Amino acid sequence: MKVVISPAKSLDFESKVPTKAYSTCSFLDKSEKLNKVIKKQSAKKLAQLMGISKDLSELNYQRNQAWHLPFTQENARQAIYAFNGDVYVGLDPYTISDSKIEALQDKIRILSGLYGVLKPLDLIQPYRLEMGTKIKIGRKDNLYQFWKEDVTNSLNEELEGDPLINLASNEYFKVIDQKKLKSEVITPEFKDFHQGKLKMIGFFAKKARGAMARFIVEKSIVNPDEIKGFDWEGYSFDDNLSTVDKWVFTR
Repeated sequence: MKVVISPAKSLDFESKVPTKAYSTCSFLDKSEKLNKVIKKQSAKKLAQLMGISKDLSELNYQRNQAWHLPFTQENARQAIYAFNGDVYVGLDPYTISDSKIEALQDKIRILSGLYGVLKPLDLIQPYRLEMGTKIKIGRKDNLYQFWKEDVTNSLNEELEGDPLINLASNEYFKVIDQKKLKSEVITPEFKDFHQGKLKMIGFFAKKARGAMARFIVEKSIVNPDEIKGFDWEGYSFDDNLSTVDKWVFTR
């Protein structure tokens, strides 16, 4: 069983990493090809492509120019400790014990616009490239076309028919070709009662996705049914609202 999560726009390349263990991205050759395309984009063009501010576009222009191989622990950082968004607040990787690092590396996969799919300890350099960014790479019209086959094949090889737990956003999960995926997909959803209605609130749902990923790692879960025991901050499995492939947790 594997778990897919999204990356984050916010990055942390300053905090001390709690482990010296690291691994290498599976598709660095394709990442290098992609970087050659995006580093030609001016800061102004990046702002238009990504819908970001002048300051952010300038920052990411500089990141694109600085990006280079080979990656080392001096110029790159393990992915799970580099991303710093809401999902990673819920996952809280810095407090995962040394004894669970191997399980973290085995279970979690991070979908990425620049790297395709990442293992938690894969070294990466700073970037911002959302999967939905409309950029042409060679004969591929967008990042979904650029990555879909590689990401799907990689997951098929690792899963060997075991279930895939989808804790990624819709934007990122679309990079997986579900017609060619040879595994059952289970998508947990997190909903809160708010103003008398049950709804998905982005901030809470993202944190819950990260917390569930950690729950799976900490409990060494191999049987998906055990995920129904997830009870982080008051969430509980709602059998009445759930279907075979969409598991709803409410609070």
